[in-house]
Amino acid sequence: MIENNFVLKGSIVYSEDKDTINTIQEGYVVCQDGKCLGAYSTLPDEYKSLKLYDYGKSLIMPGMTDLHVHAPQYTFRGIGMDKELLDWLNTYTFPEEAKYKDIEYAKKAYKYFTKDLQRTFSTRAVVFGTLHNQATIELMDQLEETGMITYVGKVNMDRNGGVDLEEEDAATSLENTRKWLEAIDGKYKNTRPILTPRFIPSCSDELMRGLTDIADEKDLRIQSHLSENLSEVAWVQELVPESTSYGNAYEIFGAMGNPDRPTIMAHCVYSNDEEMEILKKYGAFIAHCADSNMNLTSGIAPIRKYMDAGLNVGLGTDVAAGSSMNMVKTMLITLQASKMYYRLVNTDVKPLTFEQVFYLATIGGGKYFGQVGSFKYGYDFDAIVVDDSKMYSMRDMTVRERVERMCYNDADAIIMDKFVKGNRIYSIK
Repeated sequence: MIENNFVLKGSIVYSEDKDTINTIQEGYVVCQDGKCLGAYSTLPDEYKSLKLYDYGKSLIMPGMTDLHVHAPQYTFRGIGMDKELLDWLNTYTFPEEAKYKDIEYAKKAYKYFTKDLQRTFSTRAVVFGTLHNQATIELMDQLEETGMITYVGKVNMDRNGGVDLEEEDAATSLENTRKWLEAIDGKYKNTRPILTPRFIPSCSDELMRGLTDIADEKDLRIQSHLSENLSEVAWVQELVPESTSYGNAYEIFGAMGNPDRPTIMAHCVYSNDEEMEILKKYGAFIAHCADSNMNLTSGIAPIRKYMDAGLNVGLGTDVAAGSSMNMVKTMLITLQASKMYYRLVNTDVKPLTFEQVFYLATIGGGKYFGQVGSFKYGYDFDAIVVDDSKMYSMRDMTVRERVERMCYNDADAIIMDKFVKGNRIYSIK
Protein backbone atom coordinates (compact mmCIF):
# COMPACT_ATOMS: atom_id res chain seq x y z
CA MET A 1 0.00 0.00 0.00
CA ILE A 2 1.45 3.35 -1.06
CA GLU A 3 0.94 6.03 1.59
CA ASN A 4 -0.28 9.53 0.77
CA ASN A 5 3.19 11.06 1.26
CA PHE A 6 5.77 9.67 -1.16
CA VAL A 7 8.09 10.25 -4.09
CA LEU A 8 7.84 8.62 -7.51
CA LYS A 9 11.00 8.25 -9.59
CA GLY A 10 11.00 7.75 -13.35
CA SER A 11 10.79 9.62 -16.66
CA ILE A 12 8.66 12.65 -15.81
CA VAL A 13 6.45 14.51 -18.31
CA TYR A 14 3.85 17.25 -17.77
CA SER A 15 2.57 20.47 -19.31
CA GLU A 16 3.99 23.78 -18.17
CA ASP A 17 1.49 25.65 -20.35
CA LYS A 18 -0.44 25.00 -23.57
CA ASP A 19 2.69 25.24 -25.72
CA THR A 20 5.30 23.67 -23.45
CA ILE A 21 5.88 20.13 -22.23
CA ASN A 22 8.38 19.72 -19.39
CA THR A 23 10.35 16.48 -19.24
CA ILE A 24 12.94 15.00 -16.89
CA GLN A 25 14.76 11.87 -18.08
CA GLU A 26 15.45 10.57 -14.57
CA GLY A 27 13.33 12.67 -12.27
CA TYR A 28 11.28 12.76 -9.13
CA VAL A 29 7.75 13.91 -8.45
CA VAL A 30 6.67 14.52 -4.85
CA CYS A 31 3.25 13.88 -3.28
CA GLN A 32 2.29 15.17 0.16
CA ASP A 33 -1.26 14.95 1.52
CA GLY A 34 -2.61 14.37 -1.97
CA LYS A 35 -0.93 17.46 -3.44
CA CYS A 36 2.02 17.68 -5.82
CA LEU A 37 5.03 19.47 -4.38
CA GLY A 38 6.78 19.66 -7.72
CA ALA A 39 8.92 17.66 -10.15
CA TYR A 40 12.72 17.65 -9.84
CA SER A 41 15.81 16.37 -11.60
CA THR A 42 17.48 16.13 -8.16
CA LEU A 43 15.37 15.32 -5.13
CA PRO A 44 15.48 18.20 -2.60
CA ASP A 45 16.82 17.30 0.85
CA GLU A 46 13.53 18.06 2.59
CA TYR A 47 11.81 15.24 0.69
CA LYS A 48 14.47 12.56 1.10
CA SER A 49 12.76 11.16 4.19
CA LEU A 50 9.65 10.32 2.19
CA LYS A 51 9.12 6.81 0.87
CA LEU A 52 10.60 6.50 -2.64
CA TYR A 53 9.06 4.31 -5.35
CA ASP A 54 11.50 3.78 -8.20
CA TYR A 55 9.86 2.98 -11.54
CA GLY A 56 13.12 2.96 -13.49
CA LYS A 57 12.63 4.45 -16.96
CA SER A 58 8.83 4.19 -16.92
CA LEU A 59 6.89 7.28 -17.91
CA ILE A 60 5.21 9.22 -15.10
CA MET A 61 2.59 11.68 -16.34
CA PRO A 62 -0.43 13.52 -14.95
CA GLY A 63 -3.78 11.77 -15.04
CA MET A 64 -6.10 12.78 -17.87
CA THR A 65 -9.65 14.18 -17.75
CA ASP A 66 -12.47 12.83 -19.91
CA LEU A 67 -14.90 15.76 -20.07
CA HIS A 68 -17.68 13.92 -21.88
CA VAL A 69 -18.64 10.24 -21.81
CA HIS A 70 -21.99 8.40 -21.86
CA ALA A 71 -21.89 5.47 -19.43
CA PRO A 72 -25.05 3.67 -20.66
CA GLN A 73 -23.78 3.69 -24.23
CA TYR A 74 -20.65 1.67 -23.43
CA THR A 75 -22.49 -1.56 -24.25
CA PHE A 76 -22.80 -0.71 -27.96
CA ARG A 77 -19.62 1.22 -28.69
CA GLY A 78 -18.33 0.69 -32.21
CA ILE A 79 -21.77 -0.18 -33.61
CA GLY A 80 -24.00 1.74 -36.01
CA MET A 81 -21.46 4.32 -37.10
CA ASP A 82 -22.89 4.63 -40.63
CA LYS A 83 -25.69 6.88 -39.40
CA GLU A 84 -25.58 10.58 -38.60
CA LEU A 85 -26.37 11.94 -35.16
CA LEU A 86 -30.17 12.17 -35.03
CA ASP A 87 -30.78 8.84 -36.80
CA TRP A 88 -28.08 7.22 -34.64
CA LEU A 89 -29.76 8.45 -31.47
CA ASN A 90 -33.18 7.12 -32.49
CA THR A 91 -31.90 3.81 -33.86
CA TYR A 92 -29.30 2.82 -31.27
CA THR A 93 -28.93 5.18 -28.33
CA PHE A 94 -32.45 5.79 -27.13
CA PRO A 95 -33.55 2.12 -27.31
CA GLU A 96 -30.41 1.09 -25.39
CA GLU A 97 -30.80 3.74 -22.71
CA ALA A 98 -34.44 2.72 -22.22
CA LYS A 99 -33.17 -0.65 -20.94
CA TYR A 100 -31.74 1.04 -17.84
CA LYS A 101 -35.22 1.14 -16.35
CA ASP A 102 -34.32 -2.44 -15.36
CA ILE A 103 -31.95 -1.98 -12.41
CA GLU A 104 -30.42 -5.44 -12.83
CA TYR A 105 -29.49 -4.59 -16.41
CA ALA A 106 -28.03 -1.29 -15.21
CA LYS A 107 -25.95 -2.95 -12.49
CA LYS A 108 -24.41 -5.39 -14.94
CA ALA A 109 -23.82 -2.88 -17.73
CA TYR A 110 -22.33 -0.23 -15.44
CA LYS A 111 -19.96 -2.76 -13.95
CA TYR A 112 -18.35 -3.20 -17.39
CA PHE A 113 -18.16 0.57 -17.81
CA THR A 114 -16.69 1.44 -14.41
CA LYS A 115 -14.14 -1.37 -14.32
CA ASP A 116 -12.88 -0.50 -17.80
CA LEU A 117 -12.80 3.22 -17.03
CA GLN A 118 -10.66 2.50 -13.98
CA ARG A 119 -8.02 0.92 -16.26
CA THR A 120 -7.77 3.91 -18.62
CA PHE A 121 -5.55 7.01 -18.62
CA SER A 122 -8.44 9.00 -17.11
CA THR A 123 -8.34 9.98 -13.44
CA ARG A 124 -11.31 12.35 -13.71
CA ALA A 125 -14.45 12.17 -15.84
CA VAL A 126 -17.75 13.93 -16.46
CA VAL A 127 -20.40 11.34 -17.17
CA PHE A 128 -23.91 11.12 -18.58
CA GLY A 129 -26.24 8.53 -17.04
CA THR A 130 -29.84 8.00 -18.16
CA LEU A 131 -33.11 9.58 -17.05
CA HIS A 132 -33.65 6.76 -14.51
CA ASN A 133 -32.99 7.74 -10.89
CA GLN A 134 -32.22 4.28 -9.54
CA ALA A 135 -29.85 3.42 -12.38
CA THR A 136 -28.05 6.76 -12.05
CA ILE A 137 -27.52 6.19 -8.34
CA GLU A 138 -26.16 2.73 -9.14
CA LEU A 139 -23.71 4.31 -11.59
CA MET A 140 -22.60 6.81 -8.95
CA ASP A 141 -22.17 4.03 -6.38
CA GLN A 142 -19.94 2.08 -8.73
CA LEU A 143 -17.89 5.09 -9.76
CA GLU A 144 -17.31 5.96 -6.11
CA GLU A 145 -15.76 2.52 -5.64
CA THR A 146 -13.22 3.15 -8.41
CA GLY A 147 -11.55 6.00 -6.49
CA MET A 148 -11.81 8.29 -9.52
CA ILE A 149 -13.25 11.78 -9.14
CA THR A 150 -16.30 12.31 -11.33
CA TYR A 151 -19.36 14.37 -12.07
CA VAL A 152 -22.42 12.27 -12.95
CA GLY A 153 -25.71 13.43 -14.40
CA LYS A 154 -29.22 12.06 -14.33
CA VAL A 155 -30.38 12.91 -17.85
CA ASN A 156 -33.50 15.05 -18.36
CA MET A 157 -35.77 14.41 -21.36
CA ASP A 158 -39.45 15.33 -21.62
CA ARG A 159 -39.78 15.27 -25.43
CA ASN A 160 -38.44 13.55 -28.56
CA GLY A 161 -37.07 10.55 -26.69
CA GLY A 162 -39.13 7.82 -28.30
CA VAL A 163 -40.58 4.74 -26.64
CA ASP A 164 -39.74 4.37 -22.93
CA LEU A 165 -37.20 7.21 -22.88
CA GLU A 166 -39.27 10.26 -22.14
CA GLU A 167 -40.40 11.69 -18.85
CA GLU A 168 -44.10 12.50 -18.70
CA ASP A 169 -43.66 16.26 -18.65
CA ALA A 170 -41.38 19.00 -17.32
CA ALA A 171 -42.89 18.86 -13.83
CA THR A 172 -42.25 15.11 -13.59
CA SER A 173 -38.69 15.47 -14.85
CA LEU A 174 -37.95 18.24 -12.35
CA GLU A 175 -39.52 16.27 -9.51
CA ASN A 176 -37.43 13.22 -10.42
CA THR A 177 -34.31 15.38 -10.45
CA ARG A 178 -35.01 16.72 -6.97
CA LYS A 179 -35.65 13.20 -5.68
CA TRP A 180 -32.34 12.04 -7.16
CA LEU A 181 -30.47 14.92 -5.54
CA GLU A 182 -32.11 14.22 -2.17
CA ALA A 183 -31.23 10.52 -2.38
CA ILE A 184 -27.52 11.18 -2.95
CA ASP A 185 -27.08 14.18 -0.69
CA GLY A 186 -23.92 13.69 1.40
CA LYS A 187 -23.47 10.13 0.15
CA TYR A 188 -20.17 10.36 -1.75
CA LYS A 189 -16.62 11.59 -1.32
CA ASN A 190 -15.50 11.64 -4.96
CA THR A 191 -18.71 11.51 -6.99
CA ARG A 192 -20.62 14.72 -7.61
CA PRO A 193 -23.98 15.46 -9.27
CA ILE A 194 -24.26 17.58 -12.41
CA LEU A 195 -27.55 18.63 -14.00
CA THR A 196 -27.93 17.12 -17.46
CA PRO A 197 -30.48 18.37 -19.97
CA ARG A 198 -29.58 16.06 -22.84
CA PHE A 199 -29.88 18.83 -25.41
CA ILE A 200 -32.55 21.37 -26.29
CA PRO A 201 -34.46 19.03 -28.66
CA SER A 202 -35.00 16.68 -25.69
CA CYS A 203 -36.06 19.35 -23.19
CA SER A 204 -39.07 21.67 -23.26
CA ASP A 205 -38.69 25.33 -22.46
CA GLU A 206 -40.31 24.74 -19.06
CA LEU A 207 -37.88 21.95 -18.26
CA MET A 208 -34.84 24.00 -19.28
CA ARG A 209 -35.90 26.91 -17.10
CA GLY A 210 -36.71 24.62 -14.21
CA LEU A 211 -33.29 22.97 -14.35
CA THR A 212 -31.51 26.31 -14.28
CA ASP A 213 -33.62 27.26 -11.25
CA ILE A 214 -32.39 24.10 -9.51
CA ALA A 215 -28.82 24.88 -10.56
CA ASP A 216 -29.05 28.33 -8.99
CA GLU A 217 -30.82 27.08 -5.89
CA LYS A 218 -28.41 24.23 -5.19
CA ASP A 219 -25.24 25.68 -6.72
CA LEU A 220 -24.95 22.88 -9.27
CA ARG A 221 -23.22 22.72 -12.63
CA ILE A 222 -24.79 21.80 -15.97
CA GLN A 223 -23.60 19.66 -18.89
CA SER A 224 -25.18 19.34 -22.32
CA HIS A 225 -24.48 19.27 -26.07
CA LEU A 226 -23.98 22.21 -28.41
CA SER A 227 -23.74 22.60 -32.20
CA GLU A 228 -22.71 19.02 -32.89
CA ASN A 229 -24.53 18.43 -36.17
CA LEU A 230 -26.01 20.72 -38.84
CA SER A 231 -29.45 19.07 -38.66
CA GLU A 232 -29.43 19.46 -34.89
CA VAL A 233 -28.49 23.15 -35.17
CA ALA A 234 -31.36 23.76 -37.61
CA TRP A 235 -33.78 21.88 -35.35
CA VAL A 236 -32.90 24.06 -32.37
CA GLN A 237 -33.56 27.18 -34.44
CA GLU A 238 -37.06 25.83 -35.14
CA LEU A 239 -37.66 24.99 -31.48
CA VAL A 240 -36.35 28.31 -30.14
CA PRO A 241 -37.07 30.74 -33.01
CA GLU A 242 -36.21 33.80 -30.93
CA SER A 243 -32.62 32.60 -30.51
CA THR A 244 -29.80 34.02 -32.61
CA SER A 245 -27.66 30.88 -32.23
CA TYR A 246 -27.77 27.48 -30.52
CA GLY A 247 -25.61 28.90 -27.74
CA ASN A 248 -27.97 31.83 -27.37
CA ALA A 249 -30.86 29.39 -26.90
CA TYR A 250 -29.08 27.97 -23.84
CA GLU A 251 -28.35 31.54 -22.76
CA ILE A 252 -32.04 32.45 -23.01
CA PHE A 253 -32.85 29.61 -20.60
CA GLY A 254 -30.05 30.62 -18.20
CA ALA A 255 -28.19 27.34 -18.77
CA MET A 256 -24.72 28.69 -19.57
CA GLY A 257 -23.67 28.88 -15.92
CA ASN A 258 -20.94 31.29 -14.89
CA PRO A 259 -17.13 31.23 -14.51
CA ASP A 260 -17.44 29.93 -10.93
CA ARG A 261 -19.95 27.26 -11.95
CA PRO A 262 -19.08 26.54 -15.56
CA THR A 263 -21.26 24.60 -17.94
CA ILE A 264 -19.72 21.89 -20.14
CA MET A 265 -20.86 21.96 -23.76
CA ALA A 266 -19.86 18.91 -25.77
CA HIS A 267 -18.76 19.24 -29.41
CA CYS A 268 -19.18 22.88 -30.60
CA VAL A 269 -18.37 21.78 -34.14
CA TYR A 270 -20.31 24.67 -35.68
CA SER A 271 -19.93 27.43 -33.11
CA ASN A 272 -19.80 30.79 -34.89
CA ASP A 273 -18.29 34.01 -33.57
CA GLU A 274 -21.41 34.86 -31.57
CA GLU A 275 -21.47 31.46 -29.95
CA MET A 276 -17.77 31.69 -29.14
CA GLU A 277 -18.39 35.00 -27.38
CA ILE A 278 -21.20 33.42 -25.35
CA LEU A 279 -19.00 30.50 -24.32
CA LYS A 280 -16.22 32.86 -23.30
CA LYS A 281 -18.54 35.24 -21.45
CA TYR A 282 -19.82 32.49 -19.16
CA GLY A 283 -16.53 30.61 -18.79
CA ALA A 284 -18.05 27.47 -20.31
CA PHE A 285 -15.89 24.45 -21.16
CA ILE A 286 -15.90 22.89 -24.62
CA ALA A 287 -15.59 19.10 -24.53
CA HIS A 288 -13.95 18.33 -27.87
CA CYS A 289 -14.89 14.87 -29.13
CA ALA A 290 -13.05 14.40 -32.42
CA ASP A 291 -13.64 10.64 -32.63
CA SER A 292 -17.42 10.80 -32.39
CA ASN A 293 -17.63 13.89 -34.62
CA MET A 294 -16.00 11.95 -37.44
CA ASN A 295 -17.74 8.64 -36.74
CA LEU A 296 -21.19 10.26 -37.04
CA THR A 297 -20.12 12.50 -39.96
CA SER A 298 -20.79 15.59 -37.88
CA GLY A 299 -17.71 17.57 -38.86
CA ILE A 300 -14.45 18.87 -37.40
CA ALA A 301 -14.40 21.47 -34.65
CA PRO A 302 -11.83 24.31 -35.08
CA ILE A 303 -10.21 23.70 -31.71
CA ARG A 304 -7.05 25.70 -32.42
CA LYS A 305 -9.29 28.69 -33.18
CA TYR A 306 -11.10 28.24 -29.87
CA MET A 307 -7.84 27.95 -27.95
CA ASP A 308 -6.41 31.04 -29.62
CA ALA A 309 -9.59 32.90 -28.64
CA GLY A 310 -9.02 32.00 -24.99
CA LEU A 311 -11.91 29.55 -24.59
CA ASN A 312 -11.77 26.69 -22.09
CA VAL A 313 -11.26 23.43 -23.98
CA GLY A 314 -10.75 19.83 -22.88
CA LEU A 315 -11.17 16.43 -24.53
CA GLY A 316 -14.00 13.92 -24.32
CA THR A 317 -14.15 10.33 -25.52
CA ASP A 318 -17.94 10.54 -26.05
CA VAL A 319 -18.51 6.80 -25.96
CA ALA A 320 -20.44 5.30 -27.75
CA ALA A 321 -20.29 7.69 -30.70
CA GLY A 322 -16.64 7.70 -29.76
CA SER A 323 -15.29 4.19 -30.08
CA SER A 324 -13.05 4.01 -27.00
CA MET A 325 -12.51 5.50 -23.54
CA ASN A 326 -8.76 5.56 -24.21
CA MET A 327 -7.74 9.21 -23.84
CA VAL A 328 -4.44 8.59 -25.64
CA LYS A 329 -6.39 7.41 -28.68
CA THR A 330 -8.54 10.53 -28.28
CA MET A 331 -5.38 12.65 -28.37
CA LEU A 332 -4.31 10.99 -31.61
CA ILE A 333 -7.65 11.52 -33.33
CA THR A 334 -7.71 15.12 -32.10
CA LEU A 335 -4.34 15.72 -33.77
CA GLN A 336 -5.42 14.07 -37.01
CA ALA A 337 -8.73 15.95 -37.15
CA SER A 338 -6.97 19.26 -36.56
CA LYS A 339 -4.58 18.60 -39.44
CA MET A 340 -7.46 17.77 -41.77
CA TYR A 341 -9.36 20.91 -40.71
CA TYR A 342 -6.30 22.95 -41.65
CA ARG A 343 -5.72 21.18 -44.94
CA LEU A 344 -9.32 20.78 -46.14
CA VAL A 345 -11.40 23.47 -44.40
CA ASN A 346 -9.43 26.57 -43.41
CA THR A 347 -5.69 27.05 -43.84
CA ASP A 348 -5.88 30.13 -41.60
CA VAL A 349 -6.46 27.81 -38.61
CA LYS A 350 -3.14 26.11 -37.96
CA PRO A 351 -3.10 22.48 -36.78
CA LEU A 352 -2.82 21.73 -33.11
CA THR A 353 0.66 20.78 -31.96
CA PHE A 354 1.37 17.69 -29.92
CA GLU A 355 2.15 19.95 -26.95
CA GLN A 356 -1.26 21.56 -27.21
CA VAL A 357 -3.14 18.27 -27.40
CA PHE A 358 -1.25 16.87 -24.41
CA TYR A 359 -2.24 20.04 -22.56
CA LEU A 360 -5.91 19.58 -23.54
CA ALA A 361 -5.90 16.00 -22.24
CA THR A 362 -4.36 16.98 -18.90
CA ILE A 363 -4.62 20.61 -17.76
CA GLY A 364 -7.22 21.68 -20.36
CA GLY A 365 -9.93 19.36 -19.06
CA GLY A 366 -8.43 19.14 -15.59
CA LYS A 367 -9.12 22.85 -14.99
CA TYR A 368 -12.79 21.96 -14.74
CA PHE A 369 -11.92 20.21 -11.46
CA GLY A 370 -9.51 22.91 -10.22
CA GLN A 371 -5.73 22.64 -10.14
CA VAL A 372 -5.62 19.28 -11.87
CA GLY A 373 -3.54 17.83 -14.71
CA SER A 374 0.05 18.89 -14.05
CA PHE A 375 2.98 18.25 -11.72
CA LYS A 376 3.37 21.94 -10.96
CA TYR A 377 3.51 22.82 -7.28
CA GLY A 378 0.13 22.78 -5.55
CA TYR A 379 -1.76 20.69 -8.10
CA ASP A 380 -3.76 17.65 -7.02
CA PHE A 381 -1.55 14.58 -7.31
CA ASP A 382 -3.19 12.66 -10.15
CA ALA A 383 -0.62 10.48 -11.90
CA ILE A 384 -0.29 7.62 -14.36
CA VAL A 385 2.78 5.36 -14.49
CA VAL A 386 3.28 3.81 -17.93
CA ASP A 387 5.65 1.04 -19.01
CA ASP A 388 6.51 1.90 -22.63
CA SER A 389 9.76 -0.10 -22.73
CA LYS A 390 8.71 -2.05 -25.85
CA MET A 391 8.55 1.21 -27.77
CA TYR A 392 12.11 2.39 -27.30
CA SER A 393 14.12 -0.81 -26.93
CA MET A 394 15.69 -0.41 -30.40
CA ARG A 395 16.20 3.36 -30.34
CA ASP A 396 17.43 6.01 -27.93
CA MET A 397 14.59 8.45 -27.46
CA THR A 398 13.91 11.57 -25.45
CA VAL A 399 11.00 11.55 -23.01
CA ARG A 400 9.11 13.89 -25.34
CA GLU A 401 9.61 11.46 -28.25
CA ARG A 402 8.47 8.54 -26.12
CA VAL A 403 5.23 10.29 -25.17
CA GLU A 404 4.55 11.25 -28.77
CA ARG A 405 5.14 7.68 -29.93
CA MET A 406 2.84 6.45 -27.18
CA CYS A 407 0.14 8.74 -28.54
CA TYR A 408 0.54 7.52 -32.12
CA ASN A 409 0.95 3.87 -31.13
CA ASP A 410 -0.37 3.06 -27.69
CA ALA A 411 -0.62 -0.71 -28.19
CA ASP A 412 2.59 -1.33 -26.26
CA ALA A 413 1.91 1.20 -23.48
CA ILE A 414 1.00 -0.57 -20.24
CA ILE A 415 -0.52 1.35 -17.32
CA MET A 416 1.28 0.12 -14.22
CA ASP A 417 -0.18 2.36 -11.50
CA LYS A 418 -2.77 5.09 -11.31
CA PHE A 419 -3.12 7.72 -8.57
CA VAL A 420 -5.90 10.18 -7.73
CA LYS A 421 -5.08 12.85 -5.14
CA GLY A 422 -2.22 10.66 -3.97
CA ASN A 423 -4.33 7.52 -3.58
CA ARG A 424 -3.38 4.56 -5.73
CA ILE A 425 -6.65 3.42 -7.28
CA TYR A 426 -5.34 0.94 -9.84
CA SER A 427 -2.27 -1.26 -10.19
CA ILE A 428 -1.38 -3.90 -12.74
CA LYS A 429 0.13 -6.02 -9.96
